[in-house]
Amino acid sequence: MKLQAHLHLDTHNIPYEARSFSPETEKGAANVANALGFPERQAVKTLIFQVVDTGECVLVMLGGDQNAISGNLKKAIGSRNIRMAPPERVQAVTGYVIGSIPAFGWQPPGFRSFLEATLTEEPMLGTGAGQWGGEIMITPENLIRASNAIVVNLTIKSG
Repeated sequence: MKLQAHLHLDTHNIPYEARSFSPETEKGAANVANALGFPERQAVKTLIFQVVDTGECVLVMLGGDQNAISGNLKKAIGSRNIRMAPPERVQAVTGYVIGSIPAFGWQPPGFRSFLEATLTEEPMLGTGAGQWGGEIMITPENLIRASNAIVVNLTIKSG
């Protein structure tokens, strides 16, 4: 069964590999990576942050073993007043529940997506397909193309 994320990639002629894992797998990027046999760094976490002042939501993509440095994230987004969007807001904005939000295919025009710069060094990345148990394997270049991501340093402390 093709999901919306697959159709988005097909429509834009972006190559990918659809993979699946047991829906019984415990939630989390590390568990998906383990189930599919690739490094946790390559399992992309898709996090939705909200700018408190404006209500704007943005997508932040990190490796499964990475955490964003708050200052780097605030600088990239352009606001000091950000927070993780609550689950009901995430679903309203993306159409998906937390746990398998695809990195592409749902963003309206002008929606900002950020990809951690070190992930461009990986040979392949995995992102949720929109349904738990489905994963999309895609090169960093094609992930950037599919999501219109802005590549930015989110994890390395700068000077």
